[in-house]
Amino acid sequence: MKYLLDTDHLSVLQRKTGDFHENLSSRMAQYSLSDFSVSTVSFHEQMLGIHAYINRTQDISNTARGYEMMKRLVSDFRALPLVSFNSSAGVAYKRINPQKNKIAKMDARIAAIAIAHELILLTRNHKDFSKVIGLEIEDWTS
Repeated sequence: MKYLLDTDHLSVLQRKTGDFHENLSSRMAQYSLSDFSVSTVSFHEQMLGIHAYINRTQDISNTARGYEMMKRLVSDFRALPLVSFNSSAGVAYKRINPQKNKIAKMDARIAAIAIAHELILLTRNHKDFSKVIGLEIEDWTS
């Protein structure tokens, strides 16, 4: 593995349309699929979104749609290796110090995973991730 997809890049791939998708998929096609990974934090973020959708819905057909989205999410995450927030990431997370650096907790966790596993983070969120010392980031959507 060489790259970790941030949740935003993963969402672009899941949408399967648009210029961002075209740019990202073209770049990824130049590499082996084994060069890419996703984080358990991205899975957590997306699952929270689906959970909120299911809980908000008042309509049984939208409830069913929510569970189909959940099923699709699980399937999507089988395509790439899943990298966990482990003790090494925990050490990196403490060094990042999200409160001091004003970076969201989930973003700090994703950054910590990338640092701990020496992966380049593919993200469009340069504003926040550029605050993390030692994190290499690239945007393949533009």
